[in-house]
Amino acid sequence: MSTDDLETDLTRNTENTPRELLTRSFFFLCAALSVVTTLSIVGLLTVEASKFFSVTAPLMGVKGETASLIDFLTGTTWNIHNQEFGVLTLVSATLMVTFGSGIIALPLGVATAIYLSEYASPQARSILKPALEILAGIPTVVYGFFAILYITPALSVIFPSIGTFNMLSASIVVGIMIIPMVASISEDAMSAVPDELRQAGYGMGATKFDVSTGIVVPAALSGIFSSFILAISRAIGETMAVTVAAGSKAQFLNPFLPSSYLEGALPMTAAMIKLLTGDITGGGLAYRSLFAIGLVLFVITLIMNVISDYVTRRYREVY
Repeated sequence: MSTDDLETDLTRNTENTPRELLTRSFFFLCAALSVVTTLSIVGLLTVEASKFFSVTAPLMGVKGETASLIDFLTGTTWNIHNQEFGVLTLVSATLMVTFGSGIIALPLGVATAIYLSEYASPQARSILKPALEILAGIPTVVYGFFAILYITPALSVIFPSIGTFNMLSASIVVGIMIIPMVASISEDAMSAVPDELRQAGYGMGATKFDVSTGIVVPAALSGIFSSFILAISRAIGETMAVTVAAGSKAQFLNPFLPSSYLEGALPMTAAMIKLLTGDITGGGLAYRSLFAIGLVLFVITLIMNVISDYVTRRYREVY
């Protein structure tokens, strides 16, 4: 009997032991539970959101007022008392937080990752990396109060017309929140780059900065880009920090106009919190709009994660 046949028989016999079967069944149940939970959430959002729109509401047996799908997706006014449900108002505020936080977190996170991977001593890395992880574990509502008590007063010195609740403060605090995610994932990707590539660069006379930015970063680009997408997804879905810092004024703002960041707005997650804590009738139109907003948020986040997975598979370097 050859060595390969012996290894195959040994593996087959090991997999058929009661202990291995029990272990495999346990892990399969854990994986199945995750899939069932995800599908249940998607199903709940889809069914409840379909009751919100006039096209599908009669088919679902829903009585009473419903909203127009076109008006929901293209409207720029959000006022539940006047039955105006234009989700672009909420999406614009969410995009502002995402865009502003990305400008802050992405370069700082990559710079931190480069330092930890290429410049920091093992002792410094052993201290800074856990500190970043602790920063990621701080409750988000604490970040919101930090924005109100410290960031906004500091910004008012530079921008006297800024309000107590504003998008700039929300963007900064969310940017601080997602820096650890960008730094940690990017640093792991850079650390996975073989040292042979670095030594080849040094052998060609490159400096440490040239090696870090010209060899290590391009080699780890798929992991770095994945960290960008995951961090942006986190910024899109952030709830408590933007609820506290951005305010509750639903207005359509231009995400690419700098002056818009001095005003308050209502992101999608904050709108859901406001609806849940407000005086709305269960089963009514305002209540069902919660699920419509949640479905839009889910679709946006899903698209971001699909892009991240595609980039990782397409540009991943195998050494």
